[in-house]
Amino acid sequence: MTRDAIEIETGPNPTASMIILHGLGADGSDFVPVANELDLDPVGPVRFVFPHAPVRPVTLNGGYVMPAWYDIFSLDAQNPREDGAGLRQSQARVETLIAREKARGVPAARIVLAGFSQGAAMTLMTGLRHEERLAGLVCLSGYLPLAAQVEAERHASSRSVPIFMAHGTLDPVIAIARARASRDALVRLGDAVEWHEYPMPHSVSAEEIADLQSWLRRVLA
Repeated sequence: MTRDAIEIETGPNPTASMIILHGLGADGSDFVPVANELDLDPVGPVRFVFPHAPVRPVTLNGGYVMPAWYDIFSLDAQNPREDGAGLRQSQARVETLIAREKARGVPAARIVLAGFSQGAAMTLMTGLRHEERLAGLVCLSGYLPLAAQVEAERHASSRSVPIFMAHGTLDPVIAIARARASRDALVRLGDAVEWHEYPMPHSVSAEEIADLQSWLRRVLA
């Protein structure tokens, strides 16, 4: 990463890690307040890692330079042109974060990869291809990138990884139809997806955080 990730530990010697990837134009600090609302005491000490995306021009925003995990050409789900090279570059970056947690003594089975919007796409992009089964994948207001290539590229160990997907029914940025299509694609591939919808725009809600907390307590139990 171009900048050191923000880290928060809920206690000494964390036994679990949660890597949270922010959305377009934000930075690692964006989801610190959400993490602070999660009560994960029942699963033991947790290290939260909030990396910063690299800065790059974003075509959708007229080439404006901003933090972005990959370029976005269009949000038209019917004509999806995706930045495969950018996705794979950031996948490699996220893999280094996972490797760092394992080097610090947290096994893959105790690492949750999570993200919002672009970060959610990166979560699925990386987590489904990781060589070991992670504790879980969290996709908030996001979608499945390079969907046509997932079946051929995914690692066999990821087939049993739990996936939490949540989306706002009023989302004007990533239409809920696209998120539902992503969910359906994963279910067809045999993934265990827990799906939630909320009457909200492209954001998070208190109900969503409560549902996520319950799910995290289960997958990290």
